[in-house]
Amino acid sequence: MQTKLGDRTLLIVVSSLLVFGLIMIASAGVIYSETRFADEYYFFKHQLIYGVLPGIFALYFFSKLDYHFWKKVAVPLFFLAVIFLILVFVPGVGSRVYGASRWIQLGPFSFQPSEMTKLAVIIYLAAWLESRGIQRIKDVFEGMLPFLGIIGLLAFLIMKQPDTGTLGVIILTSFAIFFIAGARLSHLASMGVFGMLALWILVKIEPYRFNRILAFLDPSADPQGIGYQINQALLAVGSGGFFGVGLGHSRQKFNYLPEPVGDSIFAVLGEEIGMMGAMILIALFVVLAMRGIKIAKNAPDMFGRLMATGITSWIILQAFINISANIALVPLTGIPLPFISYGGTSLVFLMSAVGILLNISKHSNLNN
Repeated sequence: MQTKLGDRTLLIVVSSLLVFGLIMIASAGVIYSETRFADEYYFFKHQLIYGVLPGIFALYFFSKLDYHFWKKVAVPLFFLAVIFLILVFVPGVGSRVYGASRWIQLGPFSFQPSEMTKLAVIIYLAAWLESRGIQRIKDVFEGMLPFLGIIGLLAFLIMKQPDTGTLGVIILTSFAIFFIAGARLSHLASMGVFGMLALWILVKIEPYRFNRILAFLDPSADPQGIGYQINQALLAVGSGGFFGVGLGHSRQKFNYLPEPVGDSIFAVLGEEIGMMGAMILIALFVVLAMRGIKIAKNAPDMFGRLMATGITSWIILQAFINISANIALVPLTGIPLPFISYGGTSLVFLMSAVGILLNISKHSNLNN
């Protein structure tokens, strides 16, 4: 069913996730906020003012903007994202947080270019692949190699920050778009093997990445060292049981669990509202995935189909990786849980992407 903004179900799911996120940030961030800023609701207020409110405006605006507009600005938007990725390394412009160069400081405001890049690369690949046509996409020299060049440029800049988790989301999302565009399975398999080899090299040359793999393989080997975060996350989730210890009653958020409002917020959620609450959250993401896939399948053209595929893949892959990392199914990556984790930049671009998806839904026949 449609509303003036687009698909009603998608709008309800995203609204529910937003409310879910604000409640969990208010609860999970109380001690962390008080410790860092002497204001127990600092993270809640900051997320509301700099994330939710501008995010709602972005969703509304982009849901009204014909999605074909993005085809016209795909190239300059992509190069703008690349420029921003370079600017994080410029002294006085970029800022280092916890030893990583991922932020641009604009006076009192900070901005994370990699979040913009996720959306920019989806738009660019959708426009570029549509213009190529199926035969050129299947060609090694006109399809696979240029695609690898685009991903390689982004990989170089993002790994210099470094931000392995974000790069993983971008690569997997790009592969999904390339597959739907008609790429040969043999080309995708070849790139997958190459990617695994590159990942192995990256793990070997950086001790912190290797330590994350070790912590994933055996969390109990060094519970006070490299395995500390995953052990605290597992303790939080395990303590919650089926119904949880009660909203606001988490013990792990009392400075035991690192980043309780960031990439570890799912662990606090699991502790406070239990498996039941976690299953409700996962169900919301499943419904979002189903609506996104339906919008993509019924999009009126290839550009809309590829953009809808990319946006849906981005959100679901990122949610899957974050949740899996918090229950030790994959190594910790540090990427946020979409719509739930604290982070204004991430939320604004996610809401912008949902606005575009809603506009595509208005042009799609979802009754099929």
